[in-house]
Amino acid sequence: LKTIENAVKHKNLSEKVETLTELTKRSPEPMQTGGVVTAGDSPLQKTLEMAQMVAQSDFSCLFITGESGTGKELFARTIHDMGQRADKPFVEVNCSALPATLIESELFGHVKGAFTDAKDNKIGLFEMANGGTLFLDEIGDMDFGLQAKLLKVIEDQRLRRVGGTKDIKVDVAIIAATNQDVRKNVADKTFREDLYYRLNVIPLFLPPLRERMEDIPALAEHFVGFFARKFGKSITSFSK
Repeated sequence: LKTIENAVKHKNLSEKVETLTELTKRSPEPMQTGGVVTAGDSPLQKTLEMAQMVAQSDFSCLFITGESGTGKELFARTIHDMGQRADKPFVEVNCSALPATLIESELFGHVKGAFTDAKDNKIGLFEMANGGTLFLDEIGDMDFGLQAKLLKVIEDQRLRRVGGTKDIKVDVAIIAATNQDVRKNVADKTFREDLYYRLNVIPLFLPPLRERMEDIPALAEHFVGFFARKFGKSITSFSK
């Protein structure tokens, strides 16, 4: 039984090696734009080319969708770094990591005395990102009540701090991202339809790695080089 088990493992490993070897032969040289690594004939390459075009324009809203782990934050940073706002702040917020009671204050700021713990005036992330880019990660998890306020700020490019009376002008490009099916959320009335269409001016979909296996050799080469440099090793490639 042990011999058979080893033979099966060896066969499976051999098949994987053959597949990756064939992909390596077919794939052009790895390409890297910003932090994004891809093969020249990968489906991701078209998305990257679209991102480069978007970055050169002074876009207002960009919506990135894709499964967890497909690199939505990496793409957002790359687009910012390639764009006209590269010398301005890139500010990110994970909408699922903050409770609904705090996220409004985080985004828009607050004035002293606005609530119990508001002991000083606080600048929100919109103001911190002024002139640059605000990355709203996992926006599908944002509180429904806050979505209307977000929509108004995006449309007016003005905000009012929590507890404040003064409107503050901001100039911010918005990149939103989610791993959810937002159209389904709109149908289920958990995500505002008007906010969805306002954010979805330029949609970018990031396919999972299983749909772009051409990228596996390119990523392998990238990571072996990265970790060799990090740990001072002379490794340049993988054994079979």
